[in-house]
Amino acid sequence: MTNSPTGGPGNGQQTLVAPSILAADFAFLARDIAAVPSADWLHIDVMDAHFVPNLSFGLPIATAVQPHTDKHLDVHLMIADPQRWAKDYADFDSVTFHLEAVDSLAAARELAAQLRASGTLAGISVKPDTPVDPLLDHLADFDLVLVMSVEPGFGGQKFRPEVLGKVRALRERIDRDGLATLIEIDGGIGAETAAQAAAAGVDVYVAGSSVFGAPDPDAAVQQIRQAAVQAQ
Repeated sequence: MTNSPTGGPGNGQQTLVAPSILAADFAFLARDIAAVPSADWLHIDVMDAHFVPNLSFGLPIATAVQPHTDKHLDVHLMIADPQRWAKDYADFDSVTFHLEAVDSLAAARELAAQLRASGTLAGISVKPDTPVDPLLDHLADFDLVLVMSVEPGFGGQKFRPEVLGKVRALRERIDRDGLATLIEIDGGIGAETAAQAAAAGVDVYVAGSSVFGAPDPDAAVQQIRQAAVQAQ
């Protein structure tokens, strides 16, 4: 596993495409993972049917992915009580939990510190209607900020462009302070919306159905990356 974000202080905006295995065929995960060799990361959505209304999978399925790839495995915990469960995923490359699932920003910073001490990158995620303003003075405490561009819980939703204001605010603060914190976006991402997100300052593009629902998943990954690079 990797122990540092791609890039570093002052390195500026990155372009990383992270196909979400939530949109893959669960009966053939190894096959579908192999179908996206151009991916930079693989995104693993864990849902508990409490924090979000859907149930996906937990640690056993996530762990089953590990022997089949050497890519950065990016876990997104859409679960209640992440303080209890997040550290179980510390063997993955990055673990992101939701700001809305903890009691306070102080609790989020404490959990992020625990994850980092366990050897993984720590991410914080916000739903479309949650502001990022409280995070702006504490971005150094997180390795990535995941901005949801749909309501979390289901794939295939339409991209909400109004969240890009949060991306711009994050990009400005990260660049101003010379931080390595990455900005990730998840929800309704394809080539067109990746271009919009890139122009706002996103580093990591999570794409599910637009990749694994495409006739050629790897070509879809490359199209997303190309659109993002051209829009930066």
